[in-house]
Amino acid sequence: MDHSPTAHYSQFYINGGWVEPLHPAKLDVINPATEAPIAAIALGSVADTTRAIAAARAAFPAFSATGKTERLALLQRILACYNDRAADLAEVVCDEMGSSLKFAQDAQVWAGRAHLAAAIDALEAFEFEHHRGGTRVIREAIGVAGLITPWNWPLNQIVTKVAPAIAAGCTMILKPSEIAPLNAVIFAEVMHAAGVPPGVFNLVNGDGPTVGQALASHPEVDMMSFTGSTRAGIMVAKSAADTVKRVTQELGGKSANIILADADLTHAVAQGVAACFSNSGQSCDAPSRMLVPRARLREALKCACEAANSHVVGDPRAISTVLGPVVSAVQFEKIQFMIAKGLAEGAPLVAGGLGRPEKLARGYYVRPTVFGPVDPKATIAREEIFGPVLVIIPYDTEAEAVTLANDTVYGLAAYVQSGDLSHARAVARQLRAGQVHLNYPEWDTAAPFGGYKQSGNGREYAEWGIHDFLEVKAIIGYGPSE
Repeated sequence: MDHSPTAHYSQFYINGGWVEPLHPAKLDVINPATEAPIAAIALGSVADTTRAIAAARAAFPAFSATGKTERLALLQRILACYNDRAADLAEVVCDEMGSSLKFAQDAQVWAGRAHLAAAIDALEAFEFEHHRGGTRVIREAIGVAGLITPWNWPLNQIVTKVAPAIAAGCTMILKPSEIAPLNAVIFAEVMHAAGVPPGVFNLVNGDGPTVGQALASHPEVDMMSFTGSTRAGIMVAKSAADTVKRVTQELGGKSANIILADADLTHAVAQGVAACFSNSGQSCDAPSRMLVPRARLREALKCACEAANSHVVGDPRAISTVLGPVVSAVQFEKIQFMIAKGLAEGAPLVAGGLGRPEKLARGYYVRPTVFGPVDPKATIAREEIFGPVLVIIPYDTEAEAVTLANDTVYGLAAYVQSGDLSHARAVARQLRAGQVHLNYPEWDTAAPFGGYKQSGNGREYAEWGIHDFLEVKAIIGYGPSE
């Protein structure tokens, strides 16, 4: 296969091959470090999307009838081919997202690899049928799946949808974010190299109002799996409602990080700043609200300032860089607006602020920013910023901290820091969030991932993701011993 950088950017992958758009239109992909185009992708139309849906529908009967052994072998080939292209994937993620090259390699590309391995392990242990009294309960593929993925963790989100869909026996159409789509084109090349049967995996680049809407509303698409903003998720759900298809969503977040009185404050604050700023703050589960005991507020603000100022912002390819730019001009302006809003509402600035860091006149670079103490009702404490901006909120009692943590329309993640693990676990049980992280644990790709409230529904990762792509059928009339 041609691995040249622009070989397939102007095409779609449909029915096992690369095809030209039916209605040619192009969109530049911008390098956020230079603000210059690095490639142009084809933008799909409703007709292109319909063609991909037809291919997936035609492939579904045969692929859904394959056995677990066959699908396991396919996932193992995909993982091997993914590893073969790891360097290419890291390069394009660095260029199109602005991730530092090290972060692209060690986190962005690693995440796709880790989730493929987790899906393989989950499928090996998965039971698609079991007997219950006189009934045989069968889990079978739901059908054709529309997959819409975001730009912030592109490979992570592609794999956490594609891998369980294949494990379940579904066929699919992927619409990646048009802001960072190049990694998805390489991923489609990985799928082709792995020998995915024609029509099982299809890729159509495009925007949400066109391709996303066509997928969500089409009667031949049986489910939608969406990751992105809550606003866009609502639009997908509304478009899907007329055909009563299943919709699973992983949406926004404004996650609280409770630092309990018995925590090592210096360590907890420094690690909390790093966790909030990771990926330039562009993570839906970022711990962006830090709750600290009021009696130690001054100490916490000092630690946060020092930690924020230690983050080197700059060229994603420089070895010293910790944070690259944010992904786009739109995202940069949104973050600047929110920082200005915080200042206008009277939130004290601890570190960072408006504008680019010194000596960075070009590129969508944001100053690592900390506000504190912040009123819990302030805009910056309520709304998702999606940038390297942390708000610090003091609390007087542990009960108040839990109330503040839960006082949000979101419920994707929460964080608890304590010197006593049993104490942290007791607090975790009181938090209304899909994941609660205790004392900054390692990423667990087998843990269910998803949110409460307006952070979405459904769960991804490992066997949890497989369940989302399955229907449950009861065949009643078996004998108790059959």
